[in-house]
Amino acid sequence: MLGMSLLSFLVLTLISAVVAVVYHNVLRYRFLEGNDALVGKLIVGWFGAWLGSPILGYWLWKVDNVYVVPAILGAIVAIHLNVLAWKALAKLAMIRITTVKEEVRPMKTPIAA
Repeated sequence: MLGMSLLSFLVLTLISAVVAVVYHNVLRYRFLEGNDALVGKLIVGWFGAWLGSPILGYWLWKVDNVYVVPAILGAIVAIHLNVLAWKALAKLAMIRITTVKEEVRPMKTPIAA
């Protein structure tokens, strides 16, 4: 059977929700504001928690089929990298916009004395 049990899904959701709230409201490490950004972090964190054990290993506490510590670390990494990537892209876009504005700026005409 390839499916996931309801308990596993709920454990991953709880882990990602806690990590998302800590990142969004406590640490205030965010790219976007509001509840939609928090939901986005929750979704990204869920996938990070889901991939935590296959990538980081199967160790320490286990609830149903979820290893808690690798799931927490996976959610942290996924949320942090997601926000970091969006911030980097925004900075790159800002650098490009300012460079283009400097290239397009018309030259000033000399004022005769």
